[in-house]
Amino acid sequence: MNELIKGMDNLPKLVKVILALPALDIIWVIYRICRSISKNNLVGIVLGVLLLFVGIPFLWLVDIITLVASDKVLWID
Repeated sequence: MNELIKGMDNLPKLVKVILALPALDIIWVIYRICRSISKNNLVGIVLGVLLLFVGIPFLWLVDIITLVASDKVLWID
């Protein structure tokens, strides 16, 4: 799981933004869940699962903005 997190963090900015497009944004939700699991963050796991079902319609826009601005997705850690 740590390899997935490191791999996603090391992707070029353009690839990260492409993965944040509406149809592909599910990848970033899974990344958030894996990141929370690796840090044993129960609140993050629950929030990630909720975003999997509820947050998809608007989350892609937030991801694109934060990736362009800071090269990271917005998440609680």
